[in-house]
Amino acid sequence: VLLRRMRGLRRFVFGLFFSLAKGKILGHELAGMIEAVGKDVTRFKPGDQVFASAGSTGGAYAEYICLPEDGMLALKPSNLSYAEAAAVPVGANTALHILRTGKIQPGQKVLVYGASGSVGSYAVQLAKHYGAQVTAVCSAANLGWVRSLGADHVIDYTAEDFTAGEERYDVVFDAVRKLPAARARRALAANGTYLTVASPTSEKAEDLVTLKELIEAGQIEPVVDRRYPLERIVDAHRYVETGHKRGNVVVIVAREDPPARSDALPEDQDRSQYAEKDMELKPVPYFPEPLEEPDPLAQHVKAYTQDHKQGARDSQSVSKEPVRF
Repeated sequence: VLLRRMRGLRRFVFGLFFSLAKGKILGHELAGMIEAVGKDVTRFKPGDQVFASAGSTGGAYAEYICLPEDGMLALKPSNLSYAEAAAVPVGANTALHILRTGKIQPGQKVLVYGASGSVGSYAVQLAKHYGAQVTAVCSAANLGWVRSLGADHVIDYTAEDFTAGEERYDVVFDAVRKLPAARARRALAANGTYLTVASPTSEKAEDLVTLKELIEAGQIEPVVDRRYPLERIVDAHRYVETGHKRGNVVVIVAREDPPARSDALPEDQDRSQYAEKDMELKPVPYFPEPLEEPDPLAQHVKAYTQDHKQGARDSQSVSKEPVRF
């Protein structure tokens, strides 16, 4: 399950129209194993490891979810853990869809504004895949690792205004909806293109398959900043709302116990804080303890996650032939 930050108005509208129904389960994207399929389903079978988008209806904050066979659903990349795969369907698909509209050509100069976020980190990698010369704009703290994603040039937006320089770009991609079009155009070359995540996007299973192939070929990779168990979902949302996450934040809804390895952890270490990937146990960084002051967002999220198991059973898909996790 992946967390995504929403601005105030979007959060209000989303909460008002999508999150107030009884038993409503939040969560947009996910990865897991198929438990059962409808009798007419042919693309998937029980035991398949998949990743998917639940769409605006949500439902990913649960141990089980029903999805249509022809929805935004595909076999997950074989070289990713579930936690990593859950960080792909929305951010990577958004970057892919928008960059395609820009019709990027090899050798073009592409600037990605907000390159350290979920969409931005994928945009940097995908633009490089298309053969572009990529300039990434982010904070000073993230310059090094954004460069490691493939950026040819990096700019600290707190120290330099890229629109005031002489460099001109064929494409300027606002990956965080914080760059006004009028300002971006000052840095565009003649006949240049301004792209923004504010543009509408679509979700297609074939695009997930494309992303899967690129990941397995080593062309792109998800960036996971932190992992939280479901019981710490309030802290996870608090961290995302700070606006300082790198890439993606993942919530582990359910997992099997990590493998028994005598050298992996001290005997007195809490194993629930670890996520399994390729038989290696990695510590999960935790956000500080909950704030003492009441947090409306935290209370809202907690109210809809306490009964996530029952809610998952109640939120069945309207598809005739659902795929059940």
